[in-house]
Amino acid sequence: MKEISIELERMLVRELVYEWRRVNVAHFKEALRAPAIALTISEKQLGRWHGATRTLEISRPLVLVHSWGAVVEVLKHEMAHQYVDEVLKVNDETAHGRAFRDVCERFRIDAAASGVPKDEPPNDERARVIERVARLLALAESPNAHEAEAAMAAAQRLMLKYNVEQMNVVGARRYGFRHVGEPSSRAFESDRLLAQILAKHFFVEVIWVPVYRPLDGKRGSVLEICGTPENLEMAEFAHAFLRHTASELWLAHKEKTGERSNRERRTFLAGVMTGFLDKLDAQTRNKSDGLVWIGDGDLARFYRGRHPHVRNVRYGGQRRTPAFASGKEAGKSIVMSKPMKTSARDRGRLLPP
Repeated sequence: MKEISIELERMLVRELVYEWRRVNVAHFKEALRAPAIALTISEKQLGRWHGATRTLEISRPLVLVHSWGAVVEVLKHEMAHQYVDEVLKVNDETAHGRAFRDVCERFRIDAAASGVPKDEPPNDERARVIERVARLLALAESPNAHEAEAAMAAAQRLMLKYNVEQMNVVGARRYGFRHVGEPSSRAFESDRLLAQILAKHFFVEVIWVPVYRPLDGKRGSVLEICGTPENLEMAEFAHAFLRHTASELWLAHKEKTGERSNRERRTFLAGVMTGFLDKLDAQTRNKSDGLVWIGDGDLARFYRGRHPHVRNVRYGGQRRTPAFASGKEAGKSIVMSKPMKTSARDRGRLLPP
C-alpha cells in the first residue's frame, strides 16, 4: 500500500473534516455536532462511529487505494450511525437496525453498504442487453461506412427500446453511480460536451463533483454519472471510447497538417465532441420507430437525493478557429465500435457490511 507523509496525512484529515461539514449541511440539515475524525490502519473495517469517544474513524487503506467517491460514501454511512446515536439516541437495537435503516432512507444513504465499489450481481436481462449492444458495436468496426453507421444506430435504438420497456416493469429499478475519467483541476469544454453527450443519449444523469487527491494533497473534480447498472456500463464505455478516439483524431490531424505544437488541441477536441453530439442529435430526430424517451423520474429522485444542492455554472467555450471546424468534421465521422475494457476502481456500488 502507498504511504503518505505526515503533512499529506494532516491535509487529508482536514479534507475529511471539510467533507463531514458539507454532508452535514447538505444531507443532515446541520443536525450533527462535529466529532473527532481519525485515520485507522484497518483494511477490513472501512469506517466506524465510536460514540463513547465521539470519534469517526476512516480506514487509511480505503483512502489511499480507492476513489474519493468511495471514501465519501463510507463517511455518509458512519454519519448515519452518528445521527442514530446522538440525535435519535437509539441504543436498544443492532447497529444496522430499524432506526439506522430509516435514517438512511430519509437521507438517501445506502444502508446496506460499507463503501467500496463492487460490481452488481449477475442479471440475465441486463447481461443479454449489454451483450447484444456489444455485438452491434462490434459490427460497427466494419470497413463499410454504411454498415458501420447502421450498426451504431441499431445499438442506440436497442438501448432506447430497452429503457422505454423498463419504465413499464413493475418494481423499483436499481440505481448507482460511477466516477469516470481521472480527477483534474479543471474541466475543459471538450469534457463538458462529453458529459452532455452522456446525459442526452446514454440515459444517465451527470454532474461534476469535487474530489480530493490524497497522494498529492490537491483538490479537483471528476465527472459522476448516475443511472441503472446497464446504462452506467454503456455510458462508461462511451466516455472512455470518445476520449480515446478524440485524442487519436488530434494526432491524425497533426500529422495531416504538419502541426507541431499542441496549442490548438483543446479547440480541436471541443470540435470533435460538438460534431459527434450533432450527429447523435440528428440521428435521434430522424428515428422512425415511434419510441420517445421522456426521462426517468425515479433516476431524477435518486440523483437529487445524492446531490440536494445543485449549482449550474456557465462556461465560455474554445475559440472557433479552423482547428475547431476540423475537429467538428472529424467528430461527425466517429462511429462507436465494440467496448474497451475499463477500470472498475470508481464504480459506485458498495460492499455489504
